[in-house]
Amino acid sequence: MSEVMTIRVDRKTKSRLEKLAKAMERTKSYVAAEAIRAYVDLNEWQITEVRAALKEADAGDFASEAEVQAVMKKWRLGAGKVA
Repeated sequence: MSEVMTIRVDRKTKSRLEKLAKAMERTKSYVAAEAIRAYVDLNEWQITEVRAALKEADAGDFASEAEVQAVMKKWRLGAGKVA
């Protein structure tokens, strides 16, 4: 179930939203709600991952020198390849 929420955006953003909604054959509300949902999903995920990493760091759970070198070697080997 959806709820009503009022937000303020600058004129340029509103115009861009209107154009995008028209091109997508959707309402402005739909496009704005999808944008907000995607933003919240991304930022929730990022905060969760940062908190987990901080917890690991506080517990002293770090990659060993050998693990770091192995990853660096892998990236160096793959750096010249084009997909």
